[in-house]
Amino acid sequence: MRSEVLAAAGVAALSMTLCGAAAADAPAARHETVTPLANEPVANVPGKRLVSLIVDYPPGAKSLPHRHAGSAFIYAYVVSGRIRSAVDDQPSRVYGVGEGWFEKPGAHHVVSENASETQPARLLAVFIVDADDTKLTTPDGG
Repeated sequence: MRSEVLAAAGVAALSMTLCGAAAADAPAARHETVTPLANEPVANVPGKRLVSLIVDYPPGAKSLPHRHAGSAFIYAYVVSGRIRSAVDDQPSRVYGVGEGWFEKPGAHHVVSENASETQPARLLAVFIVDADDTKLTTPDGG
């Protein structure tokens, strides 16, 4: 609860810094909302940090195709709803509650969307990234 309150207080500024401007500039109705939860150095791995984010998708919402920071190793976990995802040249797959996937550094996330037109979906994304990588997500063409 405390983490959610702290994250909500700074979500606009942190979303722009950590995740790029795409989510903040896009209409809320059809795009994701990103809420930072943690951003901490990894104590036993010098030069690395762990960043965790909640990604909320309203019904029918989707993210733009994007790449993450070149150092980013990512684990994504579906907290609620159903998420359709495709990374690199893999076919898209729908993940349900309790399922997750990994994204290797340099991966191209070509599909990331709510698989439902009627129910919201929520995703937890956990990044292990170089400490000096400040922009975690770059939409295609941006």
